[in-house]
Amino acid sequence: MSKLPANTSVASRATELTTLMLGLALLVVLLAELPADVFSPESKSFFFAIGAIGMWRYSWWLLQAVRSVWFNRRVFPRLRAKADAADRIARADELFVLCTSFRIEPEVSFPVYDALVREVSDYGVPTTIFASVSDRSDVDVITHVMDEHDWPDNIEIRYMFQKGDGKRSAMAEVLRAISRRQPAPGALLVSMDGDILLEPGTLQRSLSFFQTHDDLGALTTNNNAIVTGNDATKEWYDLRYAQRHLVMSSMALSGRLLVLTGRYSAFRVDLATHRDFIELVENDHVEHWRFGNFKFLSGDDKSTWYWLLKNGWKMLYLPDVYVAGFEELPDRTRFFASTTDLMRRWYGNMLRTSDRAIKLGPRPMGMFTWWSLVDQRLSMWTTLIGPMVAILVTLFVRPSFIFAYALWILFTRSLSTLILAWQRGRFSLLWVPLIYYNQVFGALLKTYVSFRFNRQKWSRQGISAGEPTDMAAAKRQRRMGHVLHAFFVGVMLFVLVLSTGVMRVPDSTAMAILGDTTQDDEHVTPPGADNRWLTTLLSDGHRDDVQLTPGPLRLDGGLIDRLKATPPATLRLNGADGALPTTLVMPARLAKHLRDGEGQPINELGTQECRAPTGCELQLGDNTVTLVDMRLRVQPGKS
Repeated sequence: MSKLPANTSVASRATELTTLMLGLALLVVLLAELPADVFSPESKSFFFAIGAIGMWRYSWWLLQAVRSVWFNRRVFPRLRAKADAADRIARADELFVLCTSFRIEPEVSFPVYDALVREVSDYGVPTTIFASVSDRSDVDVITHVMDEHDWPDNIEIRYMFQKGDGKRSAMAEVLRAISRRQPAPGALLVSMDGDILLEPGTLQRSLSFFQTHDDLGALTTNNNAIVTGNDATKEWYDLRYAQRHLVMSSMALSGRLLVLTGRYSAFRVDLATHRDFIELVENDHVEHWRFGNFKFLSGDDKSTWYWLLKNGWKMLYLPDVYVAGFEELPDRTRFFASTTDLMRRWYGNMLRTSDRAIKLGPRPMGMFTWWSLVDQRLSMWTTLIGPMVAILVTLFVRPSFIFAYALWILFTRSLSTLILAWQRGRFSLLWVPLIYYNQVFGALLKTYVSFRFNRQKWSRQGISAGEPTDMAAAKRQRRMGHVLHAFFVGVMLFVLVLSTGVMRVPDSTAMAILGDTTQDDEHVTPPGADNRWLTTLLSDGHRDDVQLTPGPLRLDGGLIDRLKATPPATLRLNGADGALPTTLVMPARLAKHLRDGEGQPINELGTQECRAPTGCELQLGDNTVTLVDMRLRVQPGKS
């Protein structure tokens, strides 16, 4: 695997050192504040929910990583050797380059076209560059570049001015123009953005694969970023490319990809000029039960990918060929807002296309690729389980659990960072928090967009689409999206509340007592209202022991009077063993009747644990009730 290009933007050493110091300080705090009984039986629901989902997600991610290593270290070197040998014998008869630029600064356009012309000149085959531009200044830049290279004989430049309604129409116009030129058999097309810098040897090292694979419809390359922005922005982009490299390498092992990146991809011209291909690029749309028929604004790389996937063509990822993108957030000073805008557009493109690709079934793409598409839809929900469980347990069970969850995040994301760094060829400590940001906030955005994926916006072009032109209809669609989103989140939250023990479904006895008390206004919420509940359980002699519900039961001295009037028939009470323990809250007067496991009186204020096998005892004259797996909290008071 080749090394990263020298122009890759990375964080400074000062930032990395600061991140290291903050990370170590955080680790010390987490270890110091970690509860001593964090691994007690009461924590099992917490660890099951976090651990089970984590095992599923990380086992799938580890499978992707192993496949990626196998492709890069075993499979691809053989493909590379075969392609290089074929390149020395023959090359494509004709090459077309589609380069789209929209309001890109001359400081970027000049090096982009300079590198492109150099590459095409070195490649040596007859080439037509279609420059899809938006301004006359772009023509001046390209003319300057061609003058610098003395107008190479094998290059022809064609200018096509965009309509300003998005990239799709510009691409379709160029593809039709290429079709009218009647390309030579075996001709190839390179589709790239106007802010992509080609590294030396890009064409030679990428296009040769078409010579050795007759069933190869398209390919794409590795990416790196030349970023204008702060250190966090630089590492955010490089982390995304590192994650992309891992997934792309894994998918390439199956001969399919999940996207043909618009930054740089190569196609067979006979496929790219097919009438259906051009129509899909220009007018791709979806028919949705709630949104109706709406046209896609961005995501042309998903449309080209879907056409090839549907028609059974193979795709390839080249891990050792890099193209560099000139990257900049829409607003450099607002990292959160700008990354939100970008991810919302990317995830919208993914969600608008993945559903119909899943409906194709495994046959045209293979089981692994098909399941990867399904997993994209599942992961946006499963990723949220860990944070939601951690919040529930922290709020309703034990606040110190947040330290255990933070330690889990620090460990797992550090491990992920090391694996990504091993494959990417570089390491950054900023990746640890950025991975968590991408995963959790990205999952939140995906779930948000999944109920509103008709709403589209392209920040650079300043255009939006997808919603009805009638404002009332648009508002109805938005309200329905809010309702459906809230319903799905509510169901998920309800399931997690039950599964973690924060709230449990009451048994028949509890429901009977609840029904009885709700009919009596006197017992709505009086002090010691649980006296009646507990007395009913103890007096019900149909079983020797009773399972109490989780949470606190507030008692007062009146319990003794009730039990003297109604002697207990049940001689054992078992507390809840889940994340939310049973706690008997009582005054000192009632505590005088309690004994610990060694038979000693419990008369001190505070909390007493009653654990198996001995537990505690509640002495009521000649009767003794054993209390197991619960807490006793003695509070001051005479009642």
